[in-house]
Amino acid sequence: MNSNATEGLISAQPLKPSQSLSGLLLLAATIAAMFWANSAARDSYHALWEIPVAGMSLHHVINDALMALFFLMVGLEIKHELQDGALSSMRQAALPIVGAIGGMVVPAAIYTAIAAGTPAARGWGIPMATDIAFALGVMALLGDRVPAGLRIFLAALAIADDIGAVLVIGLFYTSDIVVGALAAVVVIVALLFACNRRGVHSPRPYIALGIMLWFAVYKSGVHASIAGVLLAFTIPARGTSSVEQTLEHALQFPVSYGVIPLFALANAGVAIPQELGALIASTASIATAAGLLIGKPVGIAGAAWLAVRLRWASLPAGATWFGLVGVAVLGGIGFTMSLFVAALAFGTSAHLDAAKLGVLGGSLCAGLLGALLLAVGARTTRTNRLTP
Repeated sequence: MNSNATEGLISAQPLKPSQSLSGLLLLAATIAAMFWANSAARDSYHALWEIPVAGMSLHHVINDALMALFFLMVGLEIKHELQDGALSSMRQAALPIVGAIGGMVVPAAIYTAIAAGTPAARGWGIPMATDIAFALGVMALLGDRVPAGLRIFLAALAIADDIGAVLVIGLFYTSDIVVGALAAVVVIVALLFACNRRGVHSPRPYIALGIMLWFAVYKSGVHASIAGVLLAFTIPARGTSSVEQTLEHALQFPVSYGVIPLFALANAGVAIPQELGALIASTASIATAAGLLIGKPVGIAGAAWLAVRLRWASLPAGATWFGLVGVAVLGGIGFTMSLFVAALAFGTSAHLDAAKLGVLGGSLCAGLLGALLLAVGARTTRTNRLTP
């Protein structure tokens, strides 16, 4: 990977203390949701998200409208990396892309093998995604003990992973399509591209058309969050003060410190029954946790090994296979995107709490085990270097 790609990716995904703070806020919101949903005030937790707002429940406003901002930011990051960063050429992108493909296919296969023939089978997409904020946050806590090449690999992997997750949501987790609304989506996207081609560099037309696009996508039957990704790919990205940079900078704080923790608070509240064992042993819970904790590491590390073996790519600078396995385990932190897909897959059915529990348990174990492996790997490498 060349220096320009490295600089591009680091600028798009800065590994600063704020990354750790975002992860901590996400963790705090998750813990708060779990306590609240299982406290004496549990009724108020569920009642809060049913408060009507603009013709929708507060829960739908968060999942359908606010999460579109999250997907807009993800889309801007993906576009940046495809144009100027670590995914801008096949040679640079080979290892993370192949790793991401393995990290999506194997978890989905494991989930399907466990849940095939049951009502929980619809959740096959839940363990496919990596939560970039949480995974990079855990890695950031280890500081410079982790080689920069592995940090770059994980960020590029998660971005490639996001592309796959967006495609899965758009293709497989949509309701009935409304042709008229979908036609309106096409027209609005065409207008956005026309603004781009005509050199419109004010963010206002893109924001106005983006709101119209969200409404059209929402009415079309495709999940409204996809509007964020569509908008991102129409926004001008060239120049030192481009619309892309303006929007990305404007979104980072409210999305990282507001939208994502709020999403976790609204979606991570699993009501744990007295028969906890039954919930843990349910098909959706086991399949989700297995997909994240087993499928992700096996898929990512196995696909990366194959890419290196076939000489499509090479290990990141300063990295060892032990360290890459540690990163692959961190890839099992699904969290935000996994909870999102679980809500799309199961709605309000009885399988949703089980899937959430599998996401939380699998992600927690993946985070702890991945951090441990990276710490051990860093200490071993340092010891070897010091040994004469």
